[in-house]
Amino acid sequence: MPALARPHRKETLELPPRRAIVAADTDVLVVGGGPAGLGAALGAADAGADVILAERYGFFGGNATASLVMPFMSYFTETPRPQRAGTKYLLPTDHGPGEPVIAGVLQRFVTRLIDEGGAMVPNLDTGYTVPFDPELFKHVALEMADDAGVHFLLHAFASGVVGDGRVEGVVFETKSGPLVVRARTVIDCTGDGDMAAQAGAPYEVGDNDGMVQPMTLLFRMAEFERTAFQAYARAHPDEWRGVHGLWSLVRSATATGELTLPREDILFFATPRERELAVNSTRVTRSVPVLGTDVWDLSYAEWESRRQMRQISAFLRRYVPGFEKAYLDQSGAGVGVRETRRFLGDYQLTEADVLSARKFDDVIARCSYPIDMHNPKGKGTVLKRLPPGEAYDIPLRALVPQKVEGLLVAGRCISGTHEAHSSYRIMPAAMATGQAAGVCAALAALRRRTPREIPVGDVQVELLRQGADLRGINP
Repeated sequence: MPALARPHRKETLELPPRRAIVAADTDVLVVGGGPAGLGAALGAADAGADVILAERYGFFGGNATASLVMPFMSYFTETPRPQRAGTKYLLPTDHGPGEPVIAGVLQRFVTRLIDEGGAMVPNLDTGYTVPFDPELFKHVALEMADDAGVHFLLHAFASGVVGDGRVEGVVFETKSGPLVVRARTVIDCTGDGDMAAQAGAPYEVGDNDGMVQPMTLLFRMAEFERTAFQAYARAHPDEWRGVHGLWSLVRSATATGELTLPREDILFFATPRERELAVNSTRVTRSVPVLGTDVWDLSYAEWESRRQMRQISAFLRRYVPGFEKAYLDQSGAGVGVRETRRFLGDYQLTEADVLSARKFDDVIARCSYPIDMHNPKGKGTVLKRLPPGEAYDIPLRALVPQKVEGLLVAGRCISGTHEAHSSYRIMPAAMATGQAAGVCAALAALRRRTPREIPVGDVQVELLRQGADLRGINP
């Protein structure tokens, strides 16, 4: 792949200083309009703050819309039960249902999506995930932000921070030239923690060898014959489990050279459309890290994942009953990134915290999703589940990065180990940590304090008023 080979760095150029227009002042600036950013903006606005939500694309949703990461994974506690082959929506049914552990903004958002016909009610057949339509997701996100009085700045790529030691604003690259938005509190919801890194907050990347969970390009297949596939799954119970399988067919296509995938199975999810599926089967791996924060690695990931996508769609049509007339309808605008920076906060969540369902006095969100580790070097995925009926707490301290003031992080870049991150990286948890960051940021801005100075009890009271689930805490 010579066209995308990493060039050798020849020299460093000193560029002339730039001037930027101060476009706005606000109480809370949320950078990134994905699930975490939506939760943050709506939480901050509900707490009484003036809010600007900035997004690099022309729509909100982040990975949910730009990268077609769907559905919302389960935010219900799990109860083991027998597996049923060939379920209606081809989703995992070996665990659940239990109780939902995330409410607040997420609950309102899912309800709105369902009312608009853009999502399915989580139930036994969906494995208590929430299949949704990404186009209606965009619509609902814009409407909810507008209804809440959130101001938004689209087509704005965040490139730097203003302030030294305390973040006072963010620089955006736009078609209007560089703009600055000043804020009393900033929330980094970029996923990669770009602003926190610019501000000098310490972080970790990957496992002990620096390897991160692999990137995946998702895509949608239309004209899928569900009944034919279900018949195949029932006739071959060892070939399909919940949302993944086709092991022998993958081996056959691999032996002929038609498939060259760094995974041993095919994974796909239902959508609200009867004749459509979301395919989550590309996997970008290498013997060295492939980083979503490196432009050359991202370029490689886009090339490699689209190569795999073409192979997979052809494989499905040729080998798998129900796909004979199916076609590739849409791919993500960009590859989906699972893991990059994880910022060191005042507390770091661990694998032991997750698997023991640990509780914290400064809880601001909960999560019940298992440890879900995709092998960064090739085939294999490891799942480690929480005890039945349990969830773990996410503490406010995990949202407060060290060595920087005036800034909170939310979403997949909060403070946790490589292993813990594989659980809380899901979008429902991101929206919940976003809402909590929004509340804390609003209180800090309105009181002229830093987020670190806000009592957690005050944050919890406001979160409870907004309908969040904090396992019955009554501060």
